[in-house]
Amino acid sequence: MSFTQGLSGLNAASKGLEVIGNNVANASTVGFKQSQAQFADVFAASLGGAGTSQIGIGAKLATVAQQFTQGNISVTNNPLDMAVNGPGFFVLQGVNGIGYSRNGQFQVDKNGFIVSSTAKNLMGWPASAAGVVASNGATSPLQISTASITPTPTSTLTVGLNLDSRMPVPGVAFDPTNTLSFNSSTSTTTYDSLGNAQLSSMYFRKTAANTWDVYTTVSDPTAPVTAPPTYLSPNPAPVFPAPWTASGTVTFNTNGTYLAGAPAVPAFTPPGATAQTFTFDFTATTQFGASFGVTKLTQNGNTSGTLAGFSTSADGTIVGRYSNGLTKALGQVALATFPNNQGLQPLGDNVWAATGASGAAVTGAPGSGINGVLQTASVEDSNVDLTAELVNMITAQRVYQANAQTIKTQDAVMQTLVNLR
Repeated sequence: MSFTQGLSGLNAASKGLEVIGNNVANASTVGFKQSQAQFADVFAASLGGAGTSQIGIGAKLATVAQQFTQGNISVTNNPLDMAVNGPGFFVLQGVNGIGYSRNGQFQVDKNGFIVSSTAKNLMGWPASAAGVVASNGATSPLQISTASITPTPTSTLTVGLNLDSRMPVPGVAFDPTNTLSFNSSTSTTTYDSLGNAQLSSMYFRKTAANTWDVYTTVSDPTAPVTAPPTYLSPNPAPVFPAPWTASGTVTFNTNGTYLAGAPAVPAFTPPGATAQTFTFDFTATTQFGASFGVTKLTQNGNTSGTLAGFSTSADGTIVGRYSNGLTKALGQVALATFPNNQGLQPLGDNVWAATGASGAAVTGAPGSGINGVLQTASVEDSNVDLTAELVNMITAQRVYQANAQTIKTQDAVMQTLVNLR
């Protein structure tokens, strides 16, 4: 019987050394999760089934359990590298179906798809042409679109500023070349339907207490004006000679807050572009006894832009940066969690497969539910503790030697019995 016990101990110690060796070999593998050999004792049942022997017949390997603890996160220089900080697995699609991984080393292939080092597609939710991501639908392979952003003509200008209530009413007719004919001015860039930049200037002329005329001009900032423009009173509705337009009147409450009015720019047609009109929002404008100052001056147009780069946010959204200064969502990375990680089947290449024991994958965006968040330009290191593994290796070696010694001792005992006369 002792031979059986010693032999089972040798086998168990050997399996333990194999597990330790695999852990040590993968100490530098990104996203690797160390394993632990778990053993169980063995007893022989009696023939009658009434009970078992009080002396066991050895040990057996019960299971090799992977330890899904968080590994350290290291910074890299690849913007597509991602580390999951918390629960969750990347969802990968390969020729053999869907797999799950903690290895976030990704790159873009020749077709723009985000793939792993083994050419598996990273799954997530693509964005629409407008940059909207629907993260509640089915996942699909993520692809970085290199399509340019098309021009958008300006249609709305939002103006936030303070007009100094202490300013006097100018004593001369309005003339943009004469600073004595208006009290304050500001300008911004707007765009036509071809993406050409326009210079939109606003001139503010006080006409009475709490009342200001606002004149607006729109012109090509790169082309000189060949003839001096004419400016008409904004009341009543004037005729606007191209490329200039005049505006309207803005009024304020007695406490200096905005009351009503905004420039009303009629349609004008830039060269080669479609007709345009501007709508102004002056609700953030005030008239206080303080110096003129601009707090907000935005417009909703843009010129064309090409993709200059991209990055991934903590919630998995891949954001493209364009040459015109705009950003747009290109997609969102999906993460999957399982009721029982120990039930996942290792497939190699840092990939696991779902099984009946693991339960079905629950897919969601990073940071939602129990999912961890993403850290970009980073990877999750192996969670192998080399110091602990080396100590375990020494222990397993001693266990192997001790089991070999029990066999040697039993052999000596049997030899003594054989030599009896």
